[in-house]
Amino acid sequence: MSPLPGVRLNLADIERIAPLEEGSLPYNLAETQKHTQADGSRPIWLQVAESAYRFTLGSIAGATGATAVYPIDLVKTRMQNQRSTGSFVGELMYKNSFDCAKKVLRYEGFFGFYRGLVPQLIGVAPEKAIKLTVNDFVRDKFTNNNDNTIPLFAEILAGGCAGGSQVIFTNPLEIVKIRLQVAGEITTGPRVSALSVVRDLGFFGLYKGAKACFLRDIPFSAIYFPAYAHIKTQLTDEQGRLGPLQLLTAGAIAGIPAASLVTPADVIKTRLQVAARAGQTTYSGVVDCFRKILREEGFRALWKGAGARMCRSSPQFGVTLVTYELLQRWFYVDFGGHRPAGSEPTPKSRISELPPINADHVGGYRLAAATFAGVENKFGLHLPKFKSSGVVSIHPSEAAKPAQAP
Repeated sequence: MSPLPGVRLNLADIERIAPLEEGSLPYNLAETQKHTQADGSRPIWLQVAESAYRFTLGSIAGATGATAVYPIDLVKTRMQNQRSTGSFVGELMYKNSFDCAKKVLRYEGFFGFYRGLVPQLIGVAPEKAIKLTVNDFVRDKFTNNNDNTIPLFAEILAGGCAGGSQVIFTNPLEIVKIRLQVAGEITTGPRVSALSVVRDLGFFGLYKGAKACFLRDIPFSAIYFPAYAHIKTQLTDEQGRLGPLQLLTAGAIAGIPAASLVTPADVIKTRLQVAARAGQTTYSGVVDCFRKILREEGFRALWKGAGARMCRSSPQFGVTLVTYELLQRWFYVDFGGHRPAGSEPTPKSRISELPPINADHVGGYRLAAATFAGVENKFGLHLPKFKSSGVVSIHPSEAAKPAQAP
């Protein structure tokens, strides 16, 4: 092993030359080395292509999730818009979410649950796409390339940025959707369409209630995405993989606290975006709406539709995220970035903790791993597909020389 006569290297020498890095198994050395390169080493066009790829898959996932839970969303909207004062003549009143669903089915039929779905799908595709893309983009910037970890503050920041970025699409979408959803409550009167709503509101009117939308979407995403990521790590199998059921479960569980805690902001947004009817209270802004709801209806009114909102948001984001991650697996394109957690093997057990496979296997896997882990870095060997990671190799003859006194 050494060009010097009589000098031999043993495992202890190799360990001193380059200490064993846990998890650097032979089958993933090349992949590990590739990911340790700085993200900035990737050309801009490749990063743009990756964002476009994620945007496309996010659009499909968002439309799938929205369609799956749209009936629940319609019930939630009608419950939140129901006032205790100034009921309009001919308006259907609901005792609770189940009563609302029963009356929609009785008076409007099955397709009444999907009133306003088409404009919802037109808007929800880019809305969810930009949300998922921005979250992934910011997370990638803060992810440690060595161990694929990300600090909690960065997860919260990524989620908040994702929530804020979607409002440009969310607000016009929400105001059109809400006005179409509540239009079915009036049994008489002219038919309301998406075009008529847009024509009546104008461009700037489509952003009515945007402040409340920010107050809802930023905290929601700041809570949801970190919770989703941490729940996923708890549901992985021994090989670090996640199946569709685990992804769906993680997405659904994460949606419960996120949806419930921002319900007051959602109620205020709904009240601001729905056109007030004769005899109903009108609001001039977020603060005015908050005060009047408290004064006229009490604190509990701010939590109207919380149950329906959780029942809608939890499965919606579960379906959206499982669709998004499965699409990335089925139509995988290697852009040199980070893959979603659970999509590739990342064994939970550290190699040094594995027991010997037989009595002759002295020292367990730690000594064996020291021979293999990082071989291409320790001795200056690099696979041709990947660039050098900048690690300076030490020649065995140099390791055999006695250390000089300082």
